[in-house]
Amino acid sequence: MDIMFSPSPAEFPIITPLGDSALIVTFGDSIQKSTHLKVRQLAEHLEHHPFPWMIETVPAFTSVTIYYDLMKLLEEAEKHEDRVRTLTPYQFAAELVSKLIHTLQDIKASPERIVEIPVCYGGEWGPDLETVASHNGLTPQEVINIHTSADYLVYMLGFAPGFAYLGGMSKRIATPRRETPRLSIPAGTVGIAGDQTGVYPIDTPGGWQLIGKTPIKLFKPQQMPPTLLQAGDIVRFYSITREQFEAWEELER
Repeated sequence: MDIMFSPSPAEFPIITPLGDSALIVTFGDSIQKSTHLKVRQLAEHLEHHPFPWMIETVPAFTSVTIYYDLMKLLEEAEKHEDRVRTLTPYQFAAELVSKLIHTLQDIKASPERIVEIPVCYGGEWGPDLETVASHNGLTPQEVINIHTSADYLVYMLGFAPGFAYLGGMSKRIATPRRETPRLSIPAGTVGIAGDQTGVYPIDTPGGWQLIGKTPIKLFKPQQMPPTLLQAGDIVRFYSITREQFEAWEELER
C-alpha cells in the first residue's frame, strides 16, 4: 500500500499537511462504510497509543486529522539524525504515520455499539412531520415507521458538541432543509435535512425539518465521555408516547 503525500483522486490513503502543526490522512473521497472503518481503526489506535508528540486526533467522514506539538516532534526527530537532515518536521511526522497506516489491516476497530433512542414524534416537538410526509407522498405514521426501521451508523461528531452525523436514512423520507432556519431548536429534537437525519444535542439555531424529540440527553459536559454517541455506534430510533416522554424526561433531570 503506497502512501501518497500529495492529493491524487486515484490513490488512497493520502497524507497532506494542515498548517505547520497538523496533518490529514485521507482514506477516500466518498462516504462509505469501508472508508469509515479505516478512519475508526486509525483514530482508535491513536487514542490508545498516541505518538509522544501528538496533541489530538479529529476523525471525519473520510479522514483523520492529527495535531502535533512541533517542539516535541523536533525533539523526537533529533533521535533520528540520519532522517532529520533530509526531512521537514511535517515529512518526519508523515513518515511515522505512514508506517502505522501500513499496519491498519492488523488493527481491529472496537465492536459496533447499538444505542437505542426513544422519540416522541409529531405534535409540538415534531412540527415538520406533516411537511416531511407531504413532500414524500406519505402519511405521518408512514414517515415514523420508515424512520424507526433503519439502523443508522454514526460516521462522525461535529457541528455542535455531541451532534452525530448519521448514515443510513431511507431516501423515501428525504426532505430539503427549511428555507428559513429557526433561531432556536431545543436539545433532543430529531430532524431531517436532505437524506440525513440527526438529533440536536444542545439548544441551537438550525434549518432541519423537525419530526420529533427524545427525552435522552446526548450531551452531558459533566460526564466522561460527555457525548452519548461515538463514531462507529449504531443508532436505532423507536417511537414513544407523550406520557412516556414526560416520564422519561423527569428521570433525566
